[in-house]
Amino acid sequence: MNMEERLWDYIDGLSSTDEKSFIEQLITENAHWKAKYEELLDTHQLMKNHLELDAPSMRFTQNVMEEIARLQITPATKNYINSKIIWGIGIFFLTLLTGMIGYGLSQINWTSGGDTNLPVDLTKVNWNVMFNNTYTNVFIMINIVLGLILLDMYLNKKKQERMDLK
Repeated sequence: MNMEERLWDYIDGLSSTDEKSFIEQLITENAHWKAKYEELLDTHQLMKNHLELDAPSMRFTQNVMEEIARLQITPATKNYINSKIIWGIGIFFLTLLTGMIGYGLSQINWTSGGDTNLPVDLTKVNWNVMFNNTYTNVFIMINIVLGLILLDMYLNKKKQERMDLK
């Protein structure tokens, strides 16, 4: 422990009785210790006499709360996302998809009957090779699970909305 720490403990009264007597002896005998002790004692007196702790006013909490209430608080996401824009984007993509399907169907020659001009005979394609693949089955299972999770989230949201209305 250095000299300054020991002197602060002595001034604050945190030293043991043996250490107090030892420091008192050093202060009386050593000029360097005495000068440092007087400097720290002056600092201690200045802090004690001239340092006032500022206490907040009695209405501090109420003033803060009134200031917060005066400011506009950010609304919840549901309030500041315009649902008309989301519906508009959805309708645009639905219209685009419907137009593509309609154009594709309009290009089919419906009068040709049973005669198809496909380069591959689809009756001879072995579909088991494609759908017996393990990766395909895992992909389908994951999509089914994700679909069920999505359905569960949707139904829970609807249930929560009904509970909030009650």
